Amino acid sequence: ITAGGAGMFCGSCMHDNTWAKSLIQKGIEFSLIPTYTPIRVDEENRSLSHVYMGGINVYLDFQFPLWQKLPLWSKKWLDHPRVLDFVTRWGISNDAKKLGPLTLAMLEGEAGPNKKEIDELVQFISRDLKPDVVCFSNSLLVGILKPLKRNYSGKIITLLQGEDIFLDELIEPYKDKAISLIQRQVKEYDAYLVHSQYYRNYMKEYLRLDEKKIHQLSLGVDLSGHDGKPSETSESSFTVGYLARICPEKGLHNLVSAFEIFHKEFPDTCLKIAGYLDRRNQKYLEDLLKKHDPQSNFIEYEGSPKTHQEKVKFLQNLDLFSLPTDYHEPKGISVIEAMANGIPVVQPSHGAFPEMVEKTGGGILYQPNEPENLVAAIKEMYLNPQKRTQFAEAGHQAVHNQYSLEAMAEESISVFNTILSQ
Repeated sequence: ITAGGAGMFCGSCMHDNTWAKSLIQKGIEFSLIPTYTPIRVDEENRSLSHVYMGGINVYLDFQFPLWQKLPLWSKKWLDHPRVLDFVTRWGISNDAKKLGPLTLAMLEGEAGPNKKEIDELVQFISRDLKPDVVCFSNSLLVGILKPLKRNYSGKIITLLQGEDIFLDELIEPYKDKAISLIQRQVKEYDAYLVHSQYYRNYMKEYLRLDEKKIHQLSLGVDLSGHDGKPSETSESSFTVGYLARICPEKGLHNLVSAFEIFHKEFPDTCLKIAGYLDRRNQKYLEDLLKKHDPQSNFIEYEGSPKTHQEKVKFLQNLDLFSLPTDYHEPKGISVIEAMANGIPVVQPSHGAFPEMVEKTGGGILYQPNEPENLVAAIKEMYLNPQKRTQFAEAGHQAVHNQYSLEAMAEESISVFNTILSQ
């Protein structure tokens, strides 16, 4: 059960979709159920066409008690993917600062305003699908858990993959109330999945989880088309790249500031930026870019790649990749995708990145407390092309061996079997 990203390219949705593909290819009967909005991906969409708990109806239920009393059939047209896609361009916000009351209402589950929508989803799972395992894509969906457990006897687990950043952005008193609601309900899951040891330890404390119920599952990447190879590039065309959502928590400002310092010493270099940009972060990007002369073109935003091929092409034209997040990232899929194309990486030594770099050998870490450390790391990679190639080769091989669809599917099946046997 995955939560749509309100029209944006969402790393969690995209990885859920990749996960579905990996298991389907192994012969597993897998249903990817979208909630709130359709998911947006740059690969073949593996989700069901029907959206449950559509965002428009969820919002109207919350705002207007009379809307809750309408029969479900009379308002289901608002859950059509085309309607939701159209409205998300203009009206559905994913800004946590504005969603405190609605978040609490959704966490209340069947006791809140969305009982009819929740019942529809529960009936679909328990009466129609009847799966062996149900997996929620994040703990914010926990409001569905209680009625589902009452109607479904199989194992129910949740994947933890970054919901803390949304919760931490809620304003008080909604933040504490939301975390408290999740902490009380999340204990009823049969198991929890995480993608890194860092996030295992962090979420164990954050949500007060039973450590024995936490299972670690490696990320996976659909390596189709990721055929870039490590190569030494002349210093005259050295390009540093960033690919992620354009927002403060992903740390683009850290990279821009560091690169401006680096570029003054090495002017034959450039920074290429790509990633999804929503309206609320347009000024953030504009403020970053207006600091330098636009005619110089040494820092350039290339937009958001609309297809898998465009994304791969962007990555393959880089010499170095960095995602210098302020937020302690639990995943960092674009870092793996860069290494998959033979691009070495420079990452802050926090979140999941130390584990990722140690596991792959595909780059170096820097201490994120001082901007000069990122400058020094980029400079080190620039001045040592042979060393850079060694990192690129190690990362390329490790990703293709350890982060493939095949590897993710086999590990997933093993984890599911362990949970089913408990």
